[in-house]
Amino acid sequence: MRFFTVFTSLVFLLNFTGFTQKVQYPQGYFRNPMGIPMELTANFGELRTHHWHMGLDIRTQAKENLPVYAAASGYIAAIGVRPLSFGRFIIIQHPNGLSTLYAHLNDFAPAIEAYVTQKQYEQESWAVELKFTPDQFPVSKGTFIAYSGNTGGSAGPHLHFEIIDTKTDRRLNPLLFGFSLPDEVPPVIKGLALYNRSRSVNGQSPRPVALKKSKEGYTLLAGNTFITDLNQISFALQTFDQVSGSTNPNGVYSATLRVDGETQLAFILDSIDYEQTGYINAHIDYRHKQQGGAYYQHLSALPGEGGVAYHLIKNDGVIRLKDTLAHQIEISVQDANGNESVLQFDIKTNNPWQGLAANPAKLPTKEPTHFTPQTAVKLKKPDFELDFPAMGLYDSLPIYYRRDLFPLLPNAITARHQVNDPSTPVHLDFEVRFKPEKKIAPELKNKVVVQRSFGSVKKTKLATWKGEWISAKFDDFGYFQAFVDTVPPLVNLTGKGDTINVSALSRISFTPTDNFGVIKSFRAELNGQWVRFTNDKGRTWVYRFDERCPYGTHQLQVTVEDLAGNQTTRSWWIKRSPYRPPVKKVIKKKRRK
Repeated sequence: MRFFTVFTSLVFLLNFTGFTQKVQYPQGYFRNPMGIPMELTANFGELRTHHWHMGLDIRTQAKENLPVYAAASGYIAAIGVRPLSFGRFIIIQHPNGLSTLYAHLNDFAPAIEAYVTQKQYEQESWAVELKFTPDQFPVSKGTFIAYSGNTGGSAGPHLHFEIIDTKTDRRLNPLLFGFSLPDEVPPVIKGLALYNRSRSVNGQSPRPVALKKSKEGYTLLAGNTFITDLNQISFALQTFDQVSGSTNPNGVYSATLRVDGETQLAFILDSIDYEQTGYINAHIDYRHKQQGGAYYQHLSALPGEGGVAYHLIKNDGVIRLKDTLAHQIEISVQDANGNESVLQFDIKTNNPWQGLAANPAKLPTKEPTHFTPQTAVKLKKPDFELDFPAMGLYDSLPIYYRRDLFPLLPNAITARHQVNDPSTPVHLDFEVRFKPEKKIAPELKNKVVVQRSFGSVKKTKLATWKGEWISAKFDDFGYFQAFVDTVPPLVNLTGKGDTINVSALSRISFTPTDNFGVIKSFRAELNGQWVRFTNDKGRTWVYRFDERCPYGTHQLQVTVEDLAGNQTTRSWWIKRSPYRPPVKKVIKKKRRK
């Protein structure tokens, strides 16, 4: 076994001939964290909403509660219990400078589970983030640590597994660590799209280029030469990978664009930084995906991309056709096992590029007209203001602003203001400010919320007062409006009478509702003592009966609070006793005489 104790945090090691050199990681140091053969439902770098997938999703035979084992020796450094996200997870730190993460778990190993439960009751919080010293929970390679599950943001039983550079917190591609995962299937190139790069990609629709596959690789469906009127172009690729024995579409490992044999741009997914994963929205055609289309991955760097996804860049990957000659395009796509697919064709233009045109003199304007990646924007209206940061967008965008003229709703205190729409991705939070149209009583100022909406999608934030103005921060365009929220949330328990018999149940649950859709806190007490309700999927709070609720009659009190601080407290008497299923009456048939 080759073992490297020094690791690089470089994402890409490429030379200028286009040959890909993989980062060297220890081979065989980590074992399969499951006790069954490794099969994947998702790999490292797969495209997700607002992020790249940063680990492996390992199949658990469509079951929960399979044993999960430490992939190498070390100690449990952290445990988390969260709504959505990873759900219940463990991080193990190893002596070689790496850590491993195991997520969407059900119960932890008994000693760990008991410790976590103790801390939850001490903190009176189901959601906890716990740190450990090396002597608390040391593990050996193959130590049982937990049962697999479907907790958090998981949509089906599986184990999410990550390998982390402990010092930098970068996620490393586990497929480069020598796991036994046979793969002789090359990536699939399903589509190619063309973009006009003489202007912003924002607002453009991809121009599809039909492809066909042959024994030699991929080429154009109609001939070998693509003729265009454009002279500044870029490409985007619809592509995915598969492994032997599976039809599941996974993410590709790398792609390289060459023009006339010269590398223009390449990306390779050896590692990803959590702080930079949002740049995936600059890597894909976000608008096309938002409108129900497939993922197209840009083979060019947008002006506000941030230098995360692409390396070996020439002209940002934008191809400028300066003559009417045919130029050879080659796009190669690889998986982590080195399987490769290649697309080749020629391109020519009948409208050669003449160089950058001089920008016409612009008349000064009172208000900014465009968002641009490099410039902060301040939009000021009599009753609405917007502060948009530099590098908040990936490409330029005309500013669209509109103020509704409709009468205010009873609880609204400002008009509804629109800034663009959410088909354009936003990378950094921006601030919106309002001047209320109604006088707000001092005791209601802490009840003001700001809602961003577009269609059925809504996001609500608690307002901050700045003098006589209201402010809040958001990360999507749309409609913005401020309201006073004095309506408490609702919470109910199914049952009749003064005392509810729960003997036939193994658990009780609550799904509180609120007029603005945000439950800030939930607290339950059994006979005056805090009791642990889980909130795994973010909407429903569940208590599974345990030794803290023995047989007998108990008082259960629940307090729910919304974003504006409105509270609802309700109490019930619940009765538990050994459950005896009702005896079915047997009706004897009368004998015929």
